[in-house]
Amino acid sequence: MALKFLPEASVRDPQALERFRREAYAASALNHPNICTIYDIDEDAGQPFIAMELLEGQTLKQYIGGKPLKTETLLLELAIQIADALDAAHRKGIIHRDIKPANIFVTDRTQAKVLDFGLAKLMPQRHGVPDGVGASILPTATAEGVLTNPGVAMGTIAYMSPEQVRGEELDARSDLFSFGAVLYEMAVGREAFAGGTTGVVFDAILNRGPSSMIGVRSDLPPKLEEVLNKTLEKDLELRYQSAADLKADLKRVKRDRDSGRAAGPQSGAASVPVPDAAEISRKASSRTRQIWVVALACAAVILATTVYSLMHWLARRTAENPLANAHVTRFTNWEGSERDAAISSDGKFVAFLADRDGRFDIWVSQVGTGRFVNVTKGKEQELIAGPVLRMGFSPDGSEI
Repeated sequence: MALKFLPEASVRDPQALERFRREAYAASALNHPNICTIYDIDEDAGQPFIAMELLEGQTLKQYIGGKPLKTETLLLELAIQIADALDAAHRKGIIHRDIKPANIFVTDRTQAKVLDFGLAKLMPQRHGVPDGVGASILPTATAEGVLTNPGVAMGTIAYMSPEQVRGEELDARSDLFSFGAVLYEMAVGREAFAGGTTGVVFDAILNRGPSSMIGVRSDLPPKLEEVLNKTLEKDLELRYQSAADLKADLKRVKRDRDSGRAAGPQSGAASVPVPDAAEISRKASSRTRQIWVVALACAAVILATTVYSLMHWLARRTAENPLANAHVTRFTNWEGSERDAAISSDGKFVAFLADRDGRFDIWVSQVGTGRFVNVTKGKEQELIAGPVLRMGFSPDGSEI
């Protein structure tokens, strides 16, 4: 058990004392594993204290340390726990009004605990609060005064909702906007709405959104950015209407990533520091080079495939036409009229007519020997000289 004392200098401050009591009564009404348990409120020698759960670890602000959370899984698990805690508080009719990393504790077992309900307030019954919930157990949560009056901006500037900045009446949706700012900081390691002056921060909260979370960390799923954008909607009607819906969407993102159905990069990738403009430019140039390398590699593969296909086609055409690469040489060197040649079926002999001896005879030569034999020697001259003669071998090549 731990004891939280109100500083002695604040004991005489009515607002500080009211906050202290408010925190005790609001948190003591909640029994949830992700909300720090309050056991009792008392005082000793005039100094008020709260007896509360002893927590070992560090605040989420310290846990972030100006860097993104190391893994997407860790980010989603803590976000789901915080959303669950807000859902439990809102169901009891309590709005926290100061959700920020410094008011969220991360134990050594990586369990989120929502702290400091010093600005807590009972929600208006007209928005999302069952009749009678929280009214009897939170007497101080409805106390009037400067802590709760509309028109007074309550909370921490960088994590305020637009309606907080305008000093309007708040409901549970204000906590969800603040949670969105915390979720962004968990993801990228810097505040969603930052500026050198209060006016600059307020202007960003009212009129602008933070830079793209995916643009800074490409390992995060696009669905998570959709969830973030819905928590940071300026318009109350377009924002998440309950922490239960927000928690359900976060669980859906985690389930899809765990089962490998999400479209984004694989979970578990190590986080990187938030890059500056020069680093972003270098990364863009590197990506451009990678695209060109991939394109050239694809072109080389296509070219190689085309050349291979063409060579294969030519080889097949050559095989289909055995004379495609034939070498033609002169068969005879006679000064006569050779005609009506015929080739035996086995390609070994050639027969033709020639008038080498002054008259036409049938000559035969074995291919490749260069020797020629006159097989008629002037016989049957009339038949040989006739116009209807056609030279040819018998099928077995034994006769002409």
